[in-house]
Amino acid sequence: MKFFSGAARPWLIGAGVGVLVALVTLLGVVEFVELKSLNWRFLLRGPIRPASPIVIISIDEDSFDELDLAWPWPRALHGRLLDLLSRGRPAAIGLDILFIEPSAHGSRDDQALAAAVARVGNVVLGANLTKTQGEYGVKDDLNPPLPLIRKGAASFGFINLATDEDGFVRSGDLRLPFQQGVQESFDLHLYNLAIKAGIPAKPLPAEPMVYINYRGPRRTFPVIPYYRVLNGEVKPEVFQGKIVMVGATTLALHDDFLTPFSAGLLTSLDRVPGVEVHANLLENLLQGNRLTRIHLYVGALLTLVAAALGTLAAFRLRAVRAFLLIVAAGVAYAVVAFWAFVSLYLWVDWFSVQLALVSGYGTAVVINYVREQREKRRLSRFFSPDVIKEILKTQSESSLVGSRRRVTVLFSDIRGFTSLSEKLTPEEVVEMLRDYLTTMTEIVFKYGGTVDKYIGDAIMALYGAPFDQPNHAEQAVRTALEFQEQVKTLSDRWEAKCGVRLRNGVGVNTGEAVVGTIGSQQRLEYTAIGDTVNLASRLEGLTKDFLSPIVISENTYEEVKHLFYSRYLGEVKVKGKEIPVKIYAVEKAEGRQAPRAALEVPLIIVDEDVTITAAMLDLSRTGVAARNLPKRIPANRIVGIRIELSGFPEPLTVDGRVIWSEGDRAGFAFLGLSLENENLLEDFVKRRAATPES
Repeated sequence: MKFFSGAARPWLIGAGVGVLVALVTLLGVVEFVELKSLNWRFLLRGPIRPASPIVIISIDEDSFDELDLAWPWPRALHGRLLDLLSRGRPAAIGLDILFIEPSAHGSRDDQALAAAVARVGNVVLGANLTKTQGEYGVKDDLNPPLPLIRKGAASFGFINLATDEDGFVRSGDLRLPFQQGVQESFDLHLYNLAIKAGIPAKPLPAEPMVYINYRGPRRTFPVIPYYRVLNGEVKPEVFQGKIVMVGATTLALHDDFLTPFSAGLLTSLDRVPGVEVHANLLENLLQGNRLTRIHLYVGALLTLVAAALGTLAAFRLRAVRAFLLIVAAGVAYAVVAFWAFVSLYLWVDWFSVQLALVSGYGTAVVINYVREQREKRRLSRFFSPDVIKEILKTQSESSLVGSRRRVTVLFSDIRGFTSLSEKLTPEEVVEMLRDYLTTMTEIVFKYGGTVDKYIGDAIMALYGAPFDQPNHAEQAVRTALEFQEQVKTLSDRWEAKCGVRLRNGVGVNTGEAVVGTIGSQQRLEYTAIGDTVNLASRLEGLTKDFLSPIVISENTYEEVKHLFYSRYLGEVKVKGKEIPVKIYAVEKAEGRQAPRAALEVPLIIVDEDVTITAAMLDLSRTGVAARNLPKRIPANRIVGIRIELSGFPEPLTVDGRVIWSEGDRAGFAFLGLSLENENLLEDFVKRRAATPES
């Protein structure tokens, strides 16, 4: 990858992509899509009124019905049509009908048409060019009109229309090599007659083939049914000075083709009669508005420029800006290409340039992604995905250098993990830990924390580093609270699966710590060290002693006391500290979340050495509600509680805190309940399956 480093990298990659796309374009691989894009341009532009005096006499379904004749019609009928048309003194008449074999109606039929052609004079007949397999290979054959008929005509030319690989007619041949010379097209001969008649016309192109700039779909040119002219319903003066083209428009004669206007986005393909295709080509010759396609090498140059632009954008700009630039460039190029098509009659290759733009951008994005993933793998030993994104976004690792900063440290582990793991197979232990640690890690990341390390079933998380996080204490406590919510879901799942329950404890401490990349040359870790970390670990251990799932330090309490319901647990002496530290429990403010069972059993409450007998309202694994209290007990008062329950080896005796008090009723949250009793209570409540009360 060193070859692609530095300032030259975008240019080298862009050039490589551009050359590849240009080569693919030159080989015609993407030509099919480019042809379709030309169809879309015609559809977006819409029809344009023809400027040339061209009229089409249509051999259509109505004419078949009116004349009631089978095809081919008698040629004498065409002779009558020519005589009627000539009365209007048209500039030229083109018969897009083949007369290459004697008439089925006899020689007099051919003679009648030949006489009419000779009388009118300015008639162009159609011929057919074919390829046949001869003794020495494929050879070109010209099938001209019968000598008798063509003798009196002004000229004849081939009426063949070439289709592209998708079956559409987008171009027309003006001249084709034939034997030792050149054969001219039907449209070219009509063009020459029109000039002789004084119709203004642009100079002919030198190219033997031109791209047709279609004026619109079928019936864009004036169309008059054959039978109406023959029956005298149309005055001859209508055709004065006009170029009259006679041809089949009924699909039954199979002289129809697909054009760009056939490709409706919401409609079925509408085939266009061959005579109307010839009319479009003749219009282009007379008005000089044929399509011109840019040179192949100009298109290749545009692909190089587009690929370089796409590559530079991805390498030099932020992702969103680069994407927006590519979209804007693609749209701008499409607009310019469409404008050139409409205003300059220029066919600018669209797809290959867009492909180069996207390919250059995409290649650079992939290279950036590979490089970023390599960097992420290096940094993933230290940081959460969000932190890694921030580091990669700022493109700076200055925040990884060791520094002293105020942070919040969270420690958490599974209660009774050793005894719990003895009940499971090794595979189940690994699966359970993966499930548990994955869930907890997602919560840490959700609140902007960094998972410092895993220690067996324990997690150490860091908040406020490597980037500033003003509310790091709050985010750590929110993490701890969500730990408690999610561990209930995990416990239910694993109890149903393996018969084990999960509980965890969380310790949180806020203070200064040394944070940075620490370790040996062989192994480095981004971590925090110091007394703040040690105390957080000690607090997590105290959750077992105080039977409170979340224990925080005084420093953390001072920062979050206005945000969460906290309860003072007292002062404790912890290892490594000379002075006792104040600790607090954090609980959800909404209180009674656990399932409850309604019971009618006595409840003994001891308040300040006074024994009170009350009736139980309901019971959960986290607390109890009582009624018929002889006096109101203030909120937050710590009392003793004694309950006799069936299925318990002995009466449940536990401390409780008053969490609500109304008249002769009150609710108590259990304090210091053992894990064994908590599990027994949970089973008891589930068996009763009572509906919770408010």
